[in-house]
Amino acid sequence: MRRSSSTAGSSGRQSMMALRVQDNNKMGLQTPQMKDRGTFGKLSMSKPTPGTSERKVSFFGKRTSGAGGSRNSQYGVFGTEKIKDPRPLHDKAFIQQCIKQLCEFLVENGYAHNVSMKSLQSPSVKDFLKIFTFIYGFLCPSYELPDSKFEEEIPRVFKELGYPFPLSKSSMYTVGAPHTWPQIVTALVWLIDCVKLYAAMRENAPSFDDGQSWGGETEDGIVHNKLFMDYSVKCYEHFMKGRDTFEELDAEVQSKLKDLFNIDEFQIESLAADNKRLHEEIARLEKEKESEPDRRVSLRNVKSSLQADVQKFQAYLANLESHIAILDQKMEGVNEEVETAEMEVEAMKQENARLQHIFDNQKYSVADIERINHERNELQQTINKLTKEMEAEEHQLWNEELKYARNKEAIEMQLAEYHKLARKLKLIPVSAENSKGHDFEIQFNPEAGPNCLVKYRTQIKAPLMEIINQTEEEIRKATQRKMTLEDTLEQVNVMVVEKKSSVKMLKEEAEKLDDLYHQKLKEAEEEEQKCANELELLEKHKQLLESGVNEGLSEATNELHDLQRQYQVVMQTTTEESRKAGDNLNRLLEVIATHVVSIEKYLDEQNVKTDRDYEEFMSEDLLSILTRILDSYKKKAENL
Repeated sequence: MRRSSSTAGSSGRQSMMALRVQDNNKMGLQTPQMKDRGTFGKLSMSKPTPGTSERKVSFFGKRTSGAGGSRNSQYGVFGTEKIKDPRPLHDKAFIQQCIKQLCEFLVENGYAHNVSMKSLQSPSVKDFLKIFTFIYGFLCPSYELPDSKFEEEIPRVFKELGYPFPLSKSSMYTVGAPHTWPQIVTALVWLIDCVKLYAAMRENAPSFDDGQSWGGETEDGIVHNKLFMDYSVKCYEHFMKGRDTFEELDAEVQSKLKDLFNIDEFQIESLAADNKRLHEEIARLEKEKESEPDRRVSLRNVKSSLQADVQKFQAYLANLESHIAILDQKMEGVNEEVETAEMEVEAMKQENARLQHIFDNQKYSVADIERINHERNELQQTINKLTKEMEAEEHQLWNEELKYARNKEAIEMQLAEYHKLARKLKLIPVSAENSKGHDFEIQFNPEAGPNCLVKYRTQIKAPLMEIINQTEEEIRKATQRKMTLEDTLEQVNVMVVEKKSSVKMLKEEAEKLDDLYHQKLKEAEEEEQKCANELELLEKHKQLLESGVNEGLSEATNELHDLQRQYQVVMQTTTEESRKAGDNLNRLLEVIATHVVSIEKYLDEQNVKTDRDYEEFMSEDLLSILTRILDSYKKKAENL
């Protein structure tokens, strides 16, 4: 039996689902790899909704059951409640990601038309229909979109496939609109996921022969077992006949599993004791957690202090590494001295060997021995004196090295200050504004000897003096320009005084013109009075003309009253028809509400019954038994 094929029961019912609901409590019906997998059928996936804000909506319609009766169910019904879409449709980044997935799918699967991220930002209705037909063709190769009423066809297809969110007809006309395209593109991405799931199911569909007891493991990690498949088929057949409990089948498959895996009852009891002990340990730890609510805070503080210590140690290690590098350099010099000393020691050993050979081959007198001892004491004193002198020289060398390091650090600080000032004056690098092609940067290399900075005197001093002379010349010219501008400013101030006197004269003339303006204004008012008298005469003439026009207006008013009476008659007729339609709509809503109440009542009864069956099943405490069965099943599978 294939997972996606339809199963015909004794009542002749055909269902597109392998099971009506997923029973997560029956651990014997699933392998460890099958845990936490959602139930799906005909390429539909149930999307979890927040339990605090929305009710759970069944993917199946009304179910009727009775003793010996048959069951009928239809797929694709989501209930009457509106499901809240948890996806961030207003997030531009999420929408761009969906568009990218759609574009990649079309390009990878050989879409016949040109498509890009830019063209998919707001596609036309024609482009959307082509894309939908292309994607849906993977599920139904013979499908052809109808020429008319596509706005009803496409939402119907999504609803039949199990898409949990409704698509309106009006959205099919404005596909590329900013408020519509996010819903459409997420629906297309969901359809692409269905296509990928369908392809994976076709490639990895398991098949069982009659003589096959164990199946292989697929790429998704599911181990197929013919015993569980037979159990599922029998339970489904009893379910289609109206049964809701399968105690005898559970007992049968449990006995077969015990025989198959050689279950030891004593081991089951020991595992039950271990399970009880672990539960008590968990309860004890939870009590300790309640008694120490601030333990996490203290641990966080310890963690932060440890992190600070880690940072300090890292800085200390960095300092040690730099110090080690300096010591390595010194060690190289010491090693060279040691090698030289070793060569000298080797030469001394050879000389001692030669002298020892001479000493062994000759006979000495007492006077010779005393002379030799005297010479040896003198040589020992000389050696001690030279050792003290060497220690003094080493101490002096160490002081010289410290002095050298201090002088080197002071020179580097002066060079850094020089480079900082040169950058501020735009003298370095060579491409700077004021460098004029000269390199004013000083590279300090103490290994070159004491004269490493002498060459920079000729390289920097002459160009720098030239720049200083040019700058002083520019300052002198700027000073002359400043003096010229000050003379000009004095001349301008004199001109301003003269202009102020001329402005005063102009103000006096403006006052005279203002008086003349008031005089002209009086004359204009008198002229305006004359015009008002003439306007009054014209108003009287206008009234005579309006009396003739009012006669025609009364005739138009009568015609308007006739049209209003006709409009009232039409409005009465329309109101009566609207009232009848409202009454019909109210009766329809009452019928629908009654039907919804009956469905909710039936669902509540089924929920109560399911809870009761679940409590009865859980009271049997089969968790530990089934856990051991699964562990034995894993071991048996590994041995096979």
